[in-house]
Amino acid sequence: MGWGEYALAFAAFFLTHSVPIRPPVRPWLVARLGSAGFGIAYSALSLGVLAWLIGAAGRAPYVPLWHWSPWQNHVVLTAMLPVCLILALAIARPNPFSFGGARNERFDPVRPGIVRLTRHPLLFALAFWAGAHLLANGDLAHAILFGIFALFAGLGGRLVDRRKRRDMGPEWQRIDSARRQAPFLPRPASWAGAAIRLALGVGLYAALVWMHPYLFGVSPLP
Repeated sequence: MGWGEYALAFAAFFLTHSVPIRPPVRPWLVARLGSAGFGIAYSALSLGVLAWLIGAAGRAPYVPLWHWSPWQNHVVLTAMLPVCLILALAIARPNPFSFGGARNERFDPVRPGIVRLTRHPLLFALAFWAGAHLLANGDLAHAILFGIFALFAGLGGRLVDRRKRRDMGPEWQRIDSARRQAPFLPRPASWAGAAIRLALGVGLYAALVWMHPYLFGVSPLP
């Protein structure tokens, strides 16, 4: 299908990342699936559409823009370790600044965890992932893919901040000020929990390196 499938996959990606989280769709889904069920279903849908989009980029006509060199893979391999660690530290953690936070009422701005570094760690990881992969994929389809993802991550944080400020009122500024005054590397609420999450992040990194040729048809190793 070439470019047609690619455009269709992109349209599906943006629809699935905008419609389900907006009223009245999200309240309707949460009422029927529950908060946890909605989170699981939304995550599964997002991953499925993302996999389709990446596959469609690989099937699009190849139009070279710049040459590949082995050092580019080293950049991606280096960048992906912090990406995986950020994902492990951020997923299913309280974060009132994000739409994806879990148990946000338990968020402690004195011990904000990974949120101390950025209000939107998942978007930060997405931008880092996209930028590194953009460097190593010099064809038109992948340049569009990773370039839009990087732009989406950069603008997404501002859009989320704007909506959360409106929804939370003065409470947003109070919590954010307390978050920024916390130590840059805050002491975790649970050392055991932090160690488990870091271990999961390293495991995710190793799994991605191992499975990359099977999932995407390209080895990440130089």
